[in-house]
Formats: sequence, C-alpha cells, structure tokens
Amino acid sequence: METLSFPRYNVAEIVIHIRNKILTGADGKNLTKNDLYPNPKPEVLHMIYMRALQIVYGIRLEHFYMMPVNSEVMYPHLMEGFLPFSNLVTHLVLLSILEAKRTSRFLSGIINFIHFREACRETYMEFLWQYKSSADKMQQLNAAHQEALMKLERLDSVPVEEQEEFKQLSDGIQELQQSLNQDFHQKTIVLQEGNSQKKSNISEKTKRLNELKLSVVSLKEIQESLKTKIVDSPEKLKNYKEKMKDTVQKLKNARSLSLEDQIESDESELKKLKTEENSFKRLMIVKKEKLATAQFKINKKHEDVKQYKRTVIEDCNKVQEKRGAVYERVTTINQEIQKIKLGIQQLKDAAEREKLKSQEIFLNLKTALEKYHDGIEKAAEDSYAKIDEKTAELKRKMFKMST
Repeated sequence: METLSFPRYNVAEIVIHIRNKILTGADGKNLTKNDLYPNPKPEVLHMIYMRALQIVYGIRLEHFYMMPVNSEVMYPHLMEGFLPFSNLVTHLVLLSILEAKRTSRFLSGIINFIHFREACRETYMEFLWQYKSSADKMQQLNAAHQEALMKLERLDSVPVEEQEEFKQLSDGIQELQQSLNQDFHQKTIVLQEGNSQKKSNISEKTKRLNELKLSVVSLKEIQESLKTKIVDSPEKLKNYKEKMKDTVQKLKNARSLSLEDQIESDESELKKLKTEENSFKRLMIVKKEKLATAQFKINKKHEDVKQYKRTVIEDCNKVQEKRGAVYERVTTINQEIQKIKLGIQQLKDAAEREKLKSQEIFLNLKTALEKYHDGIEKAAEDSYAKIDEKTAELKRKMFKMST
C-alpha cells in the first residue's frame, strides 16, 4: 500500500467522509476520532468494512457471517469477526486492523475508490442519457426523413382526389384543341371553296362579257358592211339602225342587270361568309382564351407543386444536416464510451494483477506460517521428549536415593 497514488486523509477527514459517505444514522453520529486512532476498534472497522462492501459490491448481510470453505486457520477464534472478510476481500490481513497507520491508509483508499466510483457512475450515466437522447432524436429524424420521402412520392404522383379533376382538365383541353382545330380546318376549307367558286364564277362571267363584246364588235362590222350595201333608202336604214340600237341597248341593259344582280348576290354571300368568318374568329379567340386560362391554371398548379417540392427538399436537406450532426455527436459519444470502457478494463486488469500478487503473498505467508507451526510443533515435541527424559532421569535418581 506504500506505492498507491491516492491522497491520504488525516483522521478528522476520514471521520467526516465516513459519516457522509459510508455510515448513516446513529452509527455515523456516534463515530468519533478515538474509534480509529490511535487504537482502532475492531467492531467499528468491522461495521465500516461491511458498509463499504455493501455499497461497492452489493453483498447481502448473511455473507459477512459465512466461514470461507477454503480457509485453513489454526486458531479461528482469534480472527472472529474478521475471518469472513477473507472470503470477500482476499488481500485483507490481520495487520491491517491492528495498526492505525495501515488502517488510515486503507480507509483513505476505500473513500477515494467510493469517490472515483461515484464520479465514474455520474459520467457513465450522463453518457448513457446523452446516448439515449441522441438515439431518440435519431429515430425522430429517421421518421421525419421517411415522412418527407413519402411526401415527395405523393407529390411526384397526382393525388387520388385530384386525379379525376386533372384528368377532366386534360381531357377537356385536348377536346377543346381538337374541336378548335377541326372547326378552323372545316371553316377554312369552306371559305377556300367559296372563294374558288366565286373566282370561277367571275372568270366565267368575264369570259361571257368578252364574248358579248366580241359579238358587239362583229355586229358593228356587219353594220358597217351593211351601210355600204344599203344606200337606197336612208329612212329604212335609219329605222334599222334605231332598231339595232334598241336591241343592243336592251341586250346591254339585260346583261348589265343580270351581272349587277349576280354581283349583288355574290357580294351578299361574301358578306355572309365574312360575318361567319368573324364569328368563327371570335369563337376561336374565346376558346383560345379559355385554353390560355386552363393552361395558366395548370402552369400555376405545376409551379405550386414545384415550389412545394423545393420547400420539402430544403426541409429534407435541413433534416439530413441535423441527422449528420446528431450522428457525429453519437459517434463521438460512442468513442468516449469505448475509451471509458477501455479505461475500466485496464483498471480491472490492474486490479486482477494486484489480486494475483496479493494471492501470491498470501500463499507465501501461509506456507511460512505453516513452516512456523511445524517448527513450533517440532520444538514442542523435542521439549516434551527432553522433559520426559529429565523426568525419567529424576525418577531414577530418586529411586536410587531411596534405595
């Protein structure tokens, strides 16, 4: 115990620590300095060691009164009240109780070990609490991460309650586009056919007008030729000319009237076609506006979905960052726990080595004590033999003197 590194307390400090940490109630109040120094009382030390073993090892009271099976002691009544401790603490010897300095060092070691044990327990419980809280937080973050992934999946797929509306909108837009295209195509074809028909009619009428002009020119030539031939009766010629003029005028008037009627009818049809075209254009504009509003709604919904996706992704990234920080913290806590476990294992190994050394010392002392007892027995036998010889010699001398 001279090589131990723990601080050694004086007797007053030992009494204070024992009252605060080991003994409780009336036992702690009745403890005084004279119970430990200069002459330690065995019953007080017995009580202190019992309480220390109960605190540290959790030993039941009946174990303090059980005789160890492997103990071979010549005079067990001399170690009454102390011998059961050798079953629990193998390096405890009788000299530790009899000497005050050894007792104070031993009690200082017990007090320091209790302090060290409490500090290690507090540190371990703190690490355990941090680990549990980190594990709970990790589970919460994993649950939030899974929930965010499920939300992303729901966002990628159209919701069930909106699928019908979305399908109706898309079908309506497609039908509207198809109907607009078909109406526009049909109206364009009708207008083109009407224009081509009108052009063909105008070309035919122009052709007929040219034919009429040619016929008028030919009639004029005939008239000139007839003028040269008809010279005898100017009155007949005059009447004939007037008749010809009337017929020509009538023909011209009839032709012009028919052409004007036809042109008016064509213009009225053209106006009707233009009004129909304007109405179709207005209808097409209205349908395009409806299509634009529907497209705007769809674009707005897509933008809202994209914005919601971005916010969810940002939240997921934040959760991932927090998860990484918690994971690093848990990793550091696990590393510290491993270090503490390694230190505890090293302390256990050192205690095991000390235990082996103490067992070796105990065995050496036991063999030496056995040799000492054998020597005492041999000396007693020799002394008994010498006493018997002297007694026999004295008896012989007394017998000779009597004879």
